Amino acid sequence: MQDKRELYKQFVFDSFEITKSSTGLQVKYLYHLGEHVFQPEVLIPTESITNKEVDEVFLHELFFNFGIINAISYYKLSCAPEFIIKAGYIDDNQKLFFRKLFYNGLGEFMFVNQLNFSFDEFMKIECIEAPENRQNNNPPRSLYSIGNNFSGNLIPVGGGKDSIVTLEALQPVHNDNLCLQFNRSLYPENRAALDSIREAGYKQIETRNFNLNFDNHLLELNKQGFYNGHIPFSSTLAFAALIVAYLNNKKYIPVSNEASANQGNIVGTNINHQYSKSFEFERDFQNYVNYYLTDKILYFSLLRCMNEYQICQKFLQFPQYLTLFRSCNVGTKENKWCGHCAKCLYVYIMLYPFVEKAKLEAIFGHNLLDDESLLETFNGLVFPETIKPFECVGTKEEICYSLDLAVQNQNPENLPYLLRLYQANAYGKTPYGDIPNYFNPENSIPEEHLRMLQSL
Repeated sequence: MQDKRELYKQFVFDSFEITKSSTGLQVKYLYHLGEHVFQPEVLIPTESITNKEVDEVFLHELFFNFGIINAISYYKLSCAPEFIIKAGYIDDNQKLFFRKLFYNGLGEFMFVNQLNFSFDEFMKIECIEAPENRQNNNPPRSLYSIGNNFSGNLIPVGGGKDSIVTLEALQPVHNDNLCLQFNRSLYPENRAALDSIREAGYKQIETRNFNLNFDNHLLELNKQGFYNGHIPFSSTLAFAALIVAYLNNKKYIPVSNEASANQGNIVGTNINHQYSKSFEFERDFQNYVNYYLTDKILYFSLLRCMNEYQICQKFLQFPQYLTLFRSCNVGTKENKWCGHCAKCLYVYIMLYPFVEKAKLEAIFGHNLLDDESLLETFNGLVFPETIKPFECVGTKEEICYSLDLAVQNQNPENLPYLLRLYQANAYGKTPYGDIPNYFNPENSIPEEHLRMLQSL
């Protein structure tokens, strides 16, 4: 197969159009890669918009920026060395921000597709449009008049245990919160997210929707052998949440990414499946927003100070969610745990020492720690010399801590297959420190939010 990067050397973000109607906001994007044209759409329904004093210039800039990160799904088809922007203008620092995001966010993608190039040779961004209104020394955000009427939280909810902990931690300010669902046309309705939102006591009128319709031509090209793989979805969600927060006058966007997301998958490389959930991205994104767009909205992870063990402990305070939560990508379409992937095994391990075995098996379909077919996956989750599975899973230290507890709390003669192997080869050998009392000081959590989290 001829290298797609050589065949398609330019990816172009041509234009976008915002249309307002009685049903809400519709934004049509236009990208092209050689002879291939893509026209994805964003739909935000009227009931998801409460801001009555929208600055049209600022809204245009928000959707322009979303268009750049949204392009990554189509750009990755060839990983073209040139990314041409005709739809607007970004300066050199903005280009650096997006180049870094694309490069690190596609680290796993490039590893899997055996694409090897340095950061400098990876992608060059060029803008056709000349800069406008950038003559003075003030931050570009000074060009927009968006007011100061911002308060409360817009909480993105994915349906996993992490966003459930965030929902419960912010219950003291429930009346000033809204929930956000990011709906993608390639996936069905996120049943677990809806169930979690309702279980937390939020009504439909307290939920906002950002709907992204992919261009199906993307799927056709994937079948034809164009590059395919993981993208930094959480960065797309960050830009989408910023738009919805503005359209609803929300001051805070508390996402639910833990300290563990900072750890990569392959030691000695920048390859991290969770790069767009890392503190590095969080910091870069907020700095970008603060300088180029607005300092009225703060994006941060409420759970950044915690490890996965601690998050599980808080999650287990609310057993009503045990049968509702989901975070298995394979089982998304059927709103279930597939019971055979790294994410399922990981969550099973973290819950195993604390949840009744029969209940856990009912949730996941069988005893995953007694499943010999999961041996290779288990090794990847546990042993330091292996590649950590490309899933949103915790650190090997956190996993080993939970496994150590499982061994301690169970009769040695009744250990399931994988736990028996762990006891023989790794039990008590991982220096994981004081996991129950861990605190990560590298976070951007506002003091009020931290107090609510710690009092949960």
